[in-house]
Amino acid sequence: MKYIFLKDMRRRMLFDSFEKRKVFLKSLVEDLRLSKSLRVYAYKELLQLPKDSSLTRIRNRCVLTNRPRAVYKKFGLSRLMFRKYV
Repeated sequence: MKYIFLKDMRRRMLFDSFEKRKVFLKSLVEDLRLSKSLRVYAYKELLQLPKDSSLTRIRNRCVLTNRPRAVYKKFGLSRLMFRKYV
């Protein structure tokens, strides 16, 4: 279980470090006023980013038990821990 927790933390750190660059490159690719060669270069750079830097790779997990399912985003707790502490 600890490995899964560490893997999720690594993905979160990768997302944080590449988020600004990814948004910038996406805006370059989508801007039709720029030259095609610059947009192609930005697209290739976007493809070179690690897959784990994507937001969809991050899984919401309970902060107490690391349970991946039935987690309330607002509290960061699974339904079981939420019932236990409420």
